[in-house]
Amino acid sequence: MSVDRTPRERVDVCVVGAGPAGSLLAHRLAEAGYAVVVLEAGPRFDPERRIEQMGDALRPTHGRPEIWEMGGARDAFTSSGDRHYPLNHARVKGVGGSTLHWQGMVMRLHERDFSVATREGVGADWPIDYDELRPYYAAAEDALGVAGASDNPFAPPRAESHPMPAFKPSHSDSIFAQACESLGIGTHSVPNARNSEPYDDRAACVGYGTCQPVCPSGAKYDATSHVAKAEEAGTRVIDRVPVQRLEHDAAGERVTAAVYATPEGETYRQRARQFVVAAGGVETPRLLLLSQSSQYPDGLANSSGLVGRYFTEHLFAGTGGRIEQATRQHHVGFNTTESHQFYDDPAAGTDEGIPSAGADADDLGAIKLEFHNYAGPAPVEAALADGGWGDGLRERVADAYGNHLAVGALIEQTPRRENYVGLDPARTDDHGNPVPEIHWGLDARTERTIRRANEIQEAILSELDAERTWQVGPENTGPASHHMGTTRMGSDPAASVVNGQGQSHDLSNLWLAGSSVFPTGGAMNPTLTIAALALRTAAHIQKQV
Repeated sequence: MSVDRTPRERVDVCVVGAGPAGSLLAHRLAEAGYAVVVLEAGPRFDPERRIEQMGDALRPTHGRPEIWEMGGARDAFTSSGDRHYPLNHARVKGVGGSTLHWQGMVMRLHERDFSVATREGVGADWPIDYDELRPYYAAAEDALGVAGASDNPFAPPRAESHPMPAFKPSHSDSIFAQACESLGIGTHSVPNARNSEPYDDRAACVGYGTCQPVCPSGAKYDATSHVAKAEEAGTRVIDRVPVQRLEHDAAGERVTAAVYATPEGETYRQRARQFVVAAGGVETPRLLLLSQSSQYPDGLANSSGLVGRYFTEHLFAGTGGRIEQATRQHHVGFNTTESHQFYDDPAAGTDEGIPSAGADADDLGAIKLEFHNYAGPAPVEAALADGGWGDGLRERVADAYGNHLAVGALIEQTPRRENYVGLDPARTDDHGNPVPEIHWGLDARTERTIRRANEIQEAILSELDAERTWQVGPENTGPASHHMGTTRMGSDPAASVVNGQGQSHDLSNLWLAGSSVFPTGGAMNPTLTIAALALRTAAHIQKQV
């Protein structure tokens, strides 16, 4: 069937990107009565295919990007800098964005995260504080549907209970809990954007265990939920229309149109009163850089020269092994227990067995400890990779499965100007545009933080008398695929791209939504903050329109 991808007349707000930020914002504005159009570069995926996608994900012959059709000229990129950046490993272009395959953990940033420069002398302070974002955090938890409990003594203050009760700790969590208690480490539940009971017309989680890269049951939140709500409220969502550039008026003060291409080779201009770019931490700065003009030769909204700069990630640190008891690995496909004890003060030790780091807290970034109940091979994965049959296969699967566990961690990366998303004119995509160049590396502070996390992890496994079988440290760490910081917010137009509401300093009707506006990233999974900021930006756009 042919799809009408022609532009709409009389549009109040044009949103670029149908991920969590774009869909939540579009829904709020449409619900308030505004005419909204959403332009999405990728396709609509059929939810009926998710069982098939799960089967593909379990087979060793299918790479993770392939499950969500990532790759090829459309998604080409260049990686430069000290470390290779695997951009396509964990992103999705399509209606729903990367929430189609995310892990689903949703934490609020701590109060210290909004003022790291003042407190610790690194990075940049946010132009807003936790209290300003706090009501939007609560609204975001209701919108996404978060299962959680108020049992985290290290979390920032909150007045509201979570919409759903927390998931019960996994079997391996109970093993970790004993070791952590002996070492003086406090543990607590993990807030998850997946249903522990029916919520918002979605069923409760049934435990497929393939949360990444696909939730077949739909119990885990993804942004298609708010895309559907936005469409019910009157929003028009057009898929497979990558925006090529933004155009502005003669004065260079307002965006006038988003120029987009269709699968049929047509090019159209969507005009609107307000424009929101919510295309993620890589494609958002890329679009602004592609939108250069005689008045903006360095790209749109880039008078500060910071569009694409301060590309920031979360790093993974982990230590795993085997113990002499059953861990029931992979019975749960997501984290149910964490510890934020070393978040605000990663250098602190405990009287029961964790030594202090021998460094000032300012010399280390935040650490979020995660207790992985999905360490080691899953039985289906082991069987499919083995390729054998019969009793021999059963014995090999039994030997590979059942007593693995691991302690992971998300590590804060110190923002640095030399980490950036730029354009590579030597390589073009399927529309002839320069592909994004990811220039990325680690600094000494981040490497020290990873080593500190490894020390704590080693102490926990030692307390369990575990045989350590692997470790991810500074030498072999990788990114968590949380793209942050490339269009940072701030009060000073010379040192930021947008203000505290997400509005461009340069063009009054251009707004940016998503993790690209984070001045710092802390060590918390970013999606809840993305959602909270999007709802806050929607409220400010309503005042403008």
